[in-house]
Amino acid sequence: MNVPTLDPRATPANGHAAASELRGVVEAARYVKGTVRTVQQPLVNMSARPRGDRTSQLLYGEGFRVIDEREGYAFGQAMRDGYCGWVLAAALGRQETMTHWVAAPATHLYPRAQVKAPPEVAIFFGSQVRVTSDLGDFQKVSTGHFVPSAHLQPLRARFGDPVGVADLFLGTPYLWGGSSRWGIDCSGLVQQAVLATGRDCPRDSDQQMAALGRDLAEHETPGRGDLIFWEGHVGFIGDGEMLLHANAHHMAVAYEPLGEALERIRAGAGGAGRGAGDPIAIRRF
Repeated sequence: MNVPTLDPRATPANGHAAASELRGVVEAARYVKGTVRTVQQPLVNMSARPRGDRTSQLLYGEGFRVIDEREGYAFGQAMRDGYCGWVLAAALGRQETMTHWVAAPATHLYPRAQVKAPPEVAIFFGSQVRVTSDLGDFQKVSTGHFVPSAHLQPLRARFGDPVGVADLFLGTPYLWGGSSRWGIDCSGLVQQAVLATGRDCPRDSDQQMAALGRDLAEHETPGRGDLIFWEGHVGFIGDGEMLLHANAHHMAVAYEPLGEALERIRAGAGGAGRGAGDPIAIRRF
């Protein structure tokens, strides 16, 4: 079989098993439809191989299409963005239909519908829950816990401004492959902000550069919400020629003057993923 070169990040196949729609496209020992399961932990790391380095994270309540399982790990594809990799199989439960998502940077799962009740766990922006009862100030969810109503939105509800969403993550620690308020990287920040506005968004910066928006014309001035890309790095243009990005220079999500960031990254001073040198694209939605 003449096997084409496919991006493994977006190809639900690992040699042992492949998604059924890839029959005749990739070689595999077996082809399966896959089973969608739901993440049951606040966060679960995804990696390119079992016990490998983190490449992304899944959030509580998200769907994951399982293609293969071995050695306590499940291989498959995130329903959020089609990103493929391995996750701990024990972090996944049966598929559940969610009704709401967490629209605050983080929230708590309370054992009772009382502010003073000691919360048992935190979940993060973008996580999904199934509400079973509306108690006014609290929503009871399918786990039996209670979540403050102010922290939830119906699944169909979306924000209008991705930069405003990214502002919610200011001060979040930088974490390679991170996707939450617990820790996030440059492309994870962009993805969470864009998804929250109702647009599709891939996971990694090179994928985002290929999929999001259009290149600025020579006569156009970069403005709020435009995405600026370096090799291996991405950030939002904010107001007043400021750059908003998750970066390893500040080790956090931070604003900095765009001119200063351009000089620092051009000089290879670090903090921009693999990036050094000049920007390679500025794109507008």
